[in-house]
Amino acid sequence: MTRSRNLFAALLLPLLLPVQLGVLALHHRMGRVRAARASGDRGAISIELALAIIVLVGIAGTILALLSTLASNVEQKIPDVPTAAQ
Repeated sequence: MTRSRNLFAALLLPLLLPVQLGVLALHHRMGRVRAARASGDRGAISIELALAIIVLVGIAGTILALLSTLASNVEQKIPDVPTAAQ
């Protein structure tokens, strides 16, 4: 079990690195939103929330690109199955 977990982590870590960086950026932005909310600066709150939404869209786009790449790779590896009528 440990070997398979290590192999899985070694193969998946490079693919998930952009997602991890996006999550760290989102965490930073949300911290800035909390600080702006504590100081009562409404303009900064809206700017930071807009930037947080941009980061979330980037994370979603990265995940979508990874899934489409994975789907195309798996689709190429699956052999064609002849129909039952033949």
